[in-house]
Amino acid sequence: MGTVMDLAEKMWSGEVTTDEHHAWTPVGDIEEIAEGAIFYRSFANVTAFETEDGLVLVDTGAYFNQRQTFQSIRSWSKARLNTAVYTHGHVDHVFGVPPFAEEAGERGWPRPRVVGHEAVAARFQRYILTAGYNSIINTRQFGADALRSTRGSEMAPPLTIQWPTEYTYPDTTYTRSLALTVGGERFELYHDRGETDDHTWVWVPDRKVLCPGDLFIWVVPNAGNPQKVQRYPLEWARALRKMAALEAEVLSPGHGVIVVGRERVQQALTDTAEFLESLHDQTVALMNQGATLDTIVHTVRPPAHLEGRPYLQPVYDEPEFIVRNIWRLYGGWYDGTPSHLKPAPEGRQGAEIASLAGGVRPLVERARQLMADGQLAMASHLVDWAMAAEADNAEVHEVRAEVYSRRADESRATMTRGIFRAAAWDSRTALERQEVQD
Repeated sequence: MGTVMDLAEKMWSGEVTTDEHHAWTPVGDIEEIAEGAIFYRSFANVTAFETEDGLVLVDTGAYFNQRQTFQSIRSWSKARLNTAVYTHGHVDHVFGVPPFAEEAGERGWPRPRVVGHEAVAARFQRYILTAGYNSIINTRQFGADALRSTRGSEMAPPLTIQWPTEYTYPDTTYTRSLALTVGGERFELYHDRGETDDHTWVWVPDRKVLCPGDLFIWVVPNAGNPQKVQRYPLEWARALRKMAALEAEVLSPGHGVIVVGRERVQQALTDTAEFLESLHDQTVALMNQGATLDTIVHTVRPPAHLEGRPYLQPVYDEPEFIVRNIWRLYGGWYDGTPSHLKPAPEGRQGAEIASLAGGVRPLVERARQLMADGQLAMASHLVDWAMAAEADNAEVHEVRAEVYSRRADESRATMTRGIFRAAAWDSRTALERQEVQD
């Protein structure tokens, strides 16, 4: 049993966890999962199939490890790349083609064909339009700003993510389904909305290998990301049930490790479908009763019998974020609280609350008490009100940095930790600026 297979077995059994082996870890392991097929485990995975007419890749890797991905695939096979399939247009899945295209040009081979859903191109155009915003939110999500280093008293520039603006577009697109034959082998592509509106999942019937892309990622589904565009949980669940009916022997996901064995594959897919269906149905039922978003977020919970599943742990996204996404899908942005419809500026709100409290200091002191009592969510409200009232107050930033550092440390989900760490870092940076000015 190789490294990937061994880890897959240990993760399924619970011997090791997704906290220890996060699904977004850029490991670089490679292992054969079927005859003539390999799984490349990285930040975003690649599945490669060798045919009589060259390689077929399902997903191609990220922009930041493009060369490493190419070299890893080449360590296994020297065959030309015939076809690359994008499961969706996220930037960690669509940047591996250029080295293969360059190689093809040098060797006189046909240029690799790129296949994806027809909505991929529109995604790339949106990414170009919002490149600055995407740089900001992904830096925040993955905590890159918090990795800033010091050099004596001089602070080095923050490590930020620069969002790409050049993409390799699909040559061949489709709407609902597409069957490809490469080297006499059939690859079946199907579209279902889920994490994205451009998603493709791939079934390779001769080898019984299923590539769901990011519709299965070994964690709570990425169906609620608070900084990203709309997700589609119910359609996602339906896609998972379609996949489960295929009786695949190997599931090769977009993130995380493989799942091996027909019964395990079916269980992983149907459990994840049930997880999403439950959150969806609970949320919609409460919406139909007239509940506010606040009530729904603090009421809906995942099915208790699924909470211990090793592949449904909230180490990337969180169930309550999925609930908010479902509300947004059906209910728009108004959350049911009338004052939120046309609110006063946050600075004025903070000033009024501080005035009622007798100044900013009582808010800060109460935040300290709440933090000591472990009531970090309430402490967060108080320090944010205090900062809204007095954005340059050093004591406010000192306590705010501590509150959000604590919240980050106590959070499992990457998204949650990233946002809280960014808030803490913002306040630390404000303190540094004041020290320099003083």
